[in-house]
Amino acid sequence: MNKSIILLLLGVFAFMVGCEKEGDKVMMLDDPKAPQLISMPDLNMSRDKGGDVLVFETSAVDPGFTASATYELEAAAAGTEFATVIPILSTIHADEIEITVSDLNAILLKHFPEDATSSVDFRVRSQLVVDAGTGAPGTGDMPFEYISSTVTEDVTIFGFLRLDLINSGMDQKITSPLSNGVYNGFVKLDPASAFTLLDPETSTSYGGAGGVLEVGGAGIVVDEAGWYDFTADIEGLTYNAETYFIGLVGSATPNGWDAPDSKMDYHVASGTWRVTVDLEGGADMYVKFRKNDSWSWNMGLADGETGGLSGKLQQGGVGNDIPIAESGNYTVIFTILSDEAGTYEIIKN
Repeated sequence: MNKSIILLLLGVFAFMVGCEKEGDKVMMLDDPKAPQLISMPDLNMSRDKGGDVLVFETSAVDPGFTASATYELEAAAAGTEFATVIPILSTIHADEIEITVSDLNAILLKHFPEDATSSVDFRVRSQLVVDAGTGAPGTGDMPFEYISSTVTEDVTIFGFLRLDLINSGMDQKITSPLSNGVYNGFVKLDPASAFTLLDPETSTSYGGAGGVLEVGGAGIVVDEAGWYDFTADIEGLTYNAETYFIGLVGSATPNGWDAPDSKMDYHVASGTWRVTVDLEGGADMYVKFRKNDSWSWNMGLADGETGGLSGKLQQGGVGNDIPIAESGNYTVIFTILSDEAGTYEIIKN
């Protein structure tokens, strides 16, 4: 008998024994039903509808047994067979997936041209976990996966209204996803570079101090150099510059588990945080991601993830550190999907 078949049978046997130890026998359907996209919302998106909620109606996966399931809405350029997957939203709800126009537009804008219509493939991918600890298919380490049929739609993606940062030291802008006069974005600032905000559509310049904007005012100066979550309200004439930096921390990093973390830079085009750093590999060598050198916001491996050079992340947790096997110089890429979830990639240079 083929060696791979023998290994597969042994794995299934171990899985069944593990389940029966818990008193639950899993019965697989001969033809398990994958989740499906039943109906699609109107994806002709526009700035004035940024706050509207789009609903993707879906059906539940039916593998023939009871298991906890997650549903992930994914997109890709049409005809690419999801060679590059664009994560949209992850949920435990099987009947519908909801996202605002502005949020979906912001995600797709990183991959498709603005103010244009593109052909986009959508699908729903479901992962099921029966139990843990057996090391067999269907457990936390090897979840079952079911993928819907692909639905192709024409999607109109709008470019956001923007304010350009003038004299900030680099080409930067903040945008208004809802077109409501409130602009926001991650920007890198330095106290030595006083900057103004320019509205390219009206040629209006804004400066200010102390959180107050002034039309034609002097350049804005921040307290310290670094990344900021910057918000400007040109209707209320206010602004807020909140220190915001993502760092890589852990026993594998140069400073260990202590601050300062290895600071990451934000890449606007891809919406990712990145750093190139020397990491030490081996036993008990780990990394995690956190914000502002604080454990109040941190991400490590998601439930069911075992580590490796890429994977899913979740907020907080104990014992979910990412192991580093080999020492070397790495480029680490971190994508924040929400305050609760993210993904990572570790590339050895």
